[in-house]
Amino acid sequence: MHLFSTIAEVRNFSEKVKVSGKSIGFVPTMGALHDGHIELVKKAKAENVVVICSIFVNPTQFDNAEDLKKYPRTLEADCELLRSANCDAVFAPSAEEMYEEMPRLAFDFGNLETVMEGKFRKGHFNGVGIVVGKLFNIVSPHKAYFGKKDLQQVAVVKRLVKDLNFGLEIIPCETIRETDGLAMSSRNRRLSTQGREQAFNVYLSLKIAQEALKMGSTVVHAKAEVERHFKNLPQFAIEYFEIVDFETFEPITLFNPDRQTAICTANYLEGVRLIDNIVF
Repeated sequence: MHLFSTIAEVRNFSEKVKVSGKSIGFVPTMGALHDGHIELVKKAKAENVVVICSIFVNPTQFDNAEDLKKYPRTLEADCELLRSANCDAVFAPSAEEMYEEMPRLAFDFGNLETVMEGKFRKGHFNGVGIVVGKLFNIVSPHKAYFGKKDLQQVAVVKRLVKDLNFGLEIIPCETIRETDGLAMSSRNRRLSTQGREQAFNVYLSLKIAQEALKMGSTVVHAKAEVERHFKNLPQFAIEYFEIVDFETFEPITLFNPDRQTAICTANYLEGVRLIDNIVF
C-alpha cells in the first residue's frame, strides 16, 4: 500500500492508474477510522481495480476550533486498517499541502445551508465543498464513496458534482452501526465508558419517532414522544431533531407514507456531538 503526503505524488499515481485503463474508487475520510470506513473501502474495492483513501482533518469545515483540536488523529493505526482492507493507496496531506493560502471561494448550496447541519454549523458545507472539490481534482476517481450517516453531506457532494460537472459517480453507502444501534463515528471514542453505554439513545430516539409516525401519529406528536424520552436523560443536549422530506430536506408537517422521509438529529453527550438519521 502506497502512502502519499503530497498532491504531486498522488496525482502522478492516479494518472498512471487511469492510463493503464484501471478504475479508481475513492474514499475521502478525516481519519480515526472504524469499521464504517472500512466497509466503504471494501465496497470501493469490490467495484474498482484500485482504491485510494484520503486522510485529512479539514480545517475549513470546522466551525468550532476546539472540536478541530480534539478530533482524533491516528494515522499509523488507520494505515494498518486500510492495509488489511486491501486499500491500494493513502493520501494523507498536511493542511499546508492542501491550502497554500486559505481559500476565498464560497459555495451556496441553497436550502441545505439553512436546515439542520447547515443551520447549526455555519460555513461547514462551504468547507466540505472546497475540500471535496480539491480532492476530486487531485485524485480524479471514477467513483467516490460516502456514508449516509452524514446525509446532508451526501446531498451537498451530489450537488457539487452535478453543478460543476465532475466526471465521477457518487456512491452513498448505508450507515454501519454498533450492536446497540449507535452509528459508528470517529467521535465515539471521545466518550467515557458511561457515555458510550448511554449513546444508543440517539438511535433509539429516531426509532421512537419512526414508529410513532408509522402508527399514525402526527409529526408534532412524534417529536413530543422523543422529548418525553429524553426528559429523564439530562446528560443529553438535543441540538436539533427534525422530520424532513428526503428529497428537499425541508421539515414536514404531515407524514406521507408514499414519500421518503428522513428523521435527523444532532445531540451533545459529554461535549461530543453525535449525529444520526434514518430514512424510510
